[in-house]
Amino acid sequence: MTRFDFEFAPAYRLPALALGITPRTAWVEVDETELRVRYGPWRLRTPLDNVASAQPSPGPFRWYRTAGPPHLSLVDKGVSFATTGAGGVCVLFHEPVKTLDPTGRLRHPGATLTVQDPAGFLQVLQARTG
Repeated sequence: MTRFDFEFAPAYRLPALALGITPRTAWVEVDETELRVRYGPWRLRTPLDNVASAQPSPGPFRWYRTAGPPHLSLVDKGVSFATTGAGGVCVLFHEPVKTLDPTGRLRHPGATLTVQDPAGFLQVLQARTG
């Protein structure tokens, strides 16, 4: 298993802290079979077979659209787990995943993750998904 920590920009720390999102409660893990995201109380979990692609998602992201809880894109229903506006990695799925809606009715075709080592995360994810 390989763990990637989120990159916490100073302007994002307070809104995140208010929701229980801290460096201790926010990370991304990739093992031989699964991709797991913890973002404070929110979780995303999917088999690696469900990862269709991953690519850099360059910033800057607008603070008011990304700080705090995970954000839903009204354009494509993707979810953003952002702790910095500098950019991250966009992971697309074959089958949309549940995260924001506990009932599972709302599912996300992709997730943007602002990890500290985006290049390393991409390398590990691509190596394990082929």
